Amino acid sequence: MSDTLQRELGLGPATAMVVSGMIAVGIFLVPAGMAKSLGSPLLLLVIWLLMASMALSGALCYGELASRFPQAGGGYVYLRETYGPQIAFLYGWKSMLVLDPGITAALGMGMAAYADSLFDLGDLGMKITAITVILSLAVVNMVGVRFGAWLVQWVTVFKIGVLAFIALWGFGFGLGDWSNFSPFVTQRPGSAPLFPDALAGGLVGAFFAFAGWWDVSKLAGEVRDPARTLPRALILAVVVVTLTYIVTSAAFMYLVPMQEITSDRTFAAQVGRILFGRSGEVIFSAIVIISVLGSITGMLMAMPRVYFAMARDGVFLSFAGKIHPSFGTPARAIAIQAGLAALYVMLGSFETVVAYIIFIAVVFIALTVIGVPVLRKRYGDTPAYKTPLYPATPIVFLILVTVLLLLLGGSNPLQAGLGVAVVLAGIPFYHLVFKQK
Repeated sequence: MSDTLQRELGLGPATAMVVSGMIAVGIFLVPAGMAKSLGSPLLLLVIWLLMASMALSGALCYGELASRFPQAGGGYVYLRETYGPQIAFLYGWKSMLVLDPGITAALGMGMAAYADSLFDLGDLGMKITAITVILSLAVVNMVGVRFGAWLVQWVTVFKIGVLAFIALWGFGFGLGDWSNFSPFVTQRPGSAPLFPDALAGGLVGAFFAFAGWWDVSKLAGEVRDPARTLPRALILAVVVVTLTYIVTSAAFMYLVPMQEITSDRTFAAQVGRILFGRSGEVIFSAIVIISVLGSITGMLMAMPRVYFAMARDGVFLSFAGKIHPSFGTPARAIAIQAGLAALYVMLGSFETVVAYIIFIAVVFIALTVIGVPVLRKRYGDTPAYKTPLYPATPIVFLILVTVLLLLLGGSNPLQAGLGVAVVLAGIPFYHLVFKQK
């Protein structure tokens, strides 16, 4: 077996990875809070389009970076080449210790919560279920990237199909009320003040719904013809997800009046009951469970490539950079993420930890996009794929991400500050342990 990762993924699996990473449980929960806060269908549409613009412009920039450095590791590699190993290490530090296992644990427990509504698992049963699912899907990804990609691809088709079915079923059989869209432009009485509360809630909610489009770049070392495939996969996925979110949000608003939305979970159950009657909540729970399984599979496929790349660079434990002799996958790096996620599920503190790190995670994404003009100036060459409409594309992304950072930091400065502190704590660790390597 070769000591390098094999390029086995084409356009379909790469696109499915991006779509699956973005469409998790959020689409069943986020529109309720956004619609309730904004109180206007037009404002909700505008927010979706703004975040789609941000995701698309960011994806176009990442496409150029992936074309320039078609290696496993994604953002870690781009930050290393732009700013040097220390900044890249800090990105990997927060990804490995906090963000990646934390989000994996959160999705695992979110899935288990829906399973609990079906089988009454209890707190311990939910944790056991989440851990079992995470570890089982980790094994799937260890055995081979092809099978993991196949699973993600088909679950993604299922997700899109289900959401399309919900819209067609609801609108086609007239199960809702068109008056739910009135008033269309002005805010409904009782909505949050537009500035800053409604706008902040809408933008942050939409960002989380689109989050994850950058993860497929971490698999660049296993994508066939990455300079051509990755940009196309990123663009195609963002367009598909944007259309899906807009149509699904419209269907949800058509089915459930804003004034009847009491909570995210209740909202999901309401939609299920309207569509499928008394068994609706059971059917909806099963749909969410399958959807989240695909997202966890994709995360356990993409995220460990960062630790693999770090280990190959000598800034992480060297054993994580080994490729399994039979399966050809970074099995040990996958085991690290799955093991930490399982630990976070047992401790039950992952939601707080992830909340602390979101602000600084967005900062790293912004720094990565800044790498596009920096690297163009440094090397003075033409990469195989160039970001369209440059320099407008990175400028649009950075303007929108700056607004998002101001909203995130302004709404909870202590939380943002603690996240920054967690990342900065990696500096002495880097200098004491890894710098000499």
